[in-house]
Amino acid sequence: MTDLSQISAAALGRLYLAGATDPVTATEFFLDRIRACPDKAIFLLLTEERARREAEASRQRYRAGRPLGPLDGVPVAWKDLVDLEGTVTTAGAEVLRHAPPAKADAPIARHLAAAGMVSLGKVNLSEFAYSGLGLNPHYGTPLNPFDVATPRAPGGSSSGSAVAVARGLAPCAIGSDTGGSVRIPAAFNGLVGLKTTEGRIDKSGVFPLSQTLDTIGPLARTVEDCILLDAALRGAVATDIRRAELSGLRLVVPENIVFDHAEDGVVANFERALAALTAGGATVERRRIAIFDEVMAVGAAHGSLTAAEAYAFHRELMEGPDAARVDPRITSRIVNGKRMTAGDLLAIQAMRKRLTPALVAELDGALLAFPTVPHAAPEIAPLEADVELYHQTNLRTLRNTMIGNILTTCGLALPTGLDGRGLPTSLLLSAPAGDESRLLAIGLAAEAAGIDQRG
Repeated sequence: MTDLSQISAAALGRLYLAGATDPVTATEFFLDRIRACPDKAIFLLLTEERARREAEASRQRYRAGRPLGPLDGVPVAWKDLVDLEGTVTTAGAEVLRHAPPAKADAPIARHLAAAGMVSLGKVNLSEFAYSGLGLNPHYGTPLNPFDVATPRAPGGSSSGSAVAVARGLAPCAIGSDTGGSVRIPAAFNGLVGLKTTEGRIDKSGVFPLSQTLDTIGPLARTVEDCILLDAALRGAVATDIRRAELSGLRLVVPENIVFDHAEDGVVANFERALAALTAGGATVERRRIAIFDEVMAVGAAHGSLTAAEAYAFHRELMEGPDAARVDPRITSRIVNGKRMTAGDLLAIQAMRKRLTPALVAELDGALLAFPTVPHAAPEIAPLEADVELYHQTNLRTLRNTMIGNILTTCGLALPTGLDGRGLPTSLLLSAPAGDESRLLAIGLAAEAAGIDQRG
């Protein structure tokens, strides 16, 4: 019997087609695993009635020989930023625990339902999606499953999305990425995570952090799953993405910023992954990317677009009595936006407008390649005990991925194996805005080349 807890979404769909199992059996399997899981901080809500209804409808389609597509009947978990009809969207915040239920599904939820997918429920996240570490004092922190002895950060903000898949509670999950919130938890949990281009996937009905930078993306076990989920999230009925050839692929590895304070295990696995890609025919160019230095300088001088937009959205809350009910570590980041001036905001916008096309010219058809995060999942206890350490670690965790959000790239986090402690490491491939098809085709090739040393 195939272990459904370790199966990819696409492979589960193929089992349905072969008659080896069916959507009802698989859905009950995952619901049972979720209820039995000792980590109660992963799922905030199970939508059992909906899941059973959707699974039965899918089973009837398979029996009739008319499945809706490769993901029909596949269970999925939702980051609790996404509206599901009749459920509260908490955004991981205590102040929203008793908010009115959503009146309708978000468009992305409607799209996955139209593809036949089964909604298992809502999963945890950093409060208001504003942390790369994934800690949540209100609903608990989902624990990274790769260290059973020492509680480690799950990565954020899509913490529950990643841990749900890594622990075998769902074949795939949906997250959002504003500064790395899909790619970081994917990296910490040995998964594939896709950060899409701004505007590629409809984010209406999704609780915002930065209305400019927010993007929707999947977390899954394979690149194939991410390809299928990306299409389904957009309402597409099919995809023409096929595995690319590594021969002729150029990779640019920056020599500045992204390796600062990198752990030895992260670098060693990154270099092994590069060796696998070059053995397949790719070429690697290592050089300083001065654009990255400019991004960091502007951020240091003027602040972040995320802080400005988060404060604008949460201003009433931050200025009212309920501010005390928000995690102070999140509040301090949001109120950074209050101190920003119109000049700061204009400087950031001008930088993005200037440097985004400059990066396209710099790459000249190549992809960026560097570690998704410079370190593996950190221990939780020191972060809880020291606020300054928390903020320093959070910024270092977000540093590499946020460059892509600022410069409007799409990005694919790919597992590169485990470090000496048994913790996952990850490679980030990034391409210019709108180039997801090429990025994902190359991702398939990288996966087939064996860059994940666990394989």
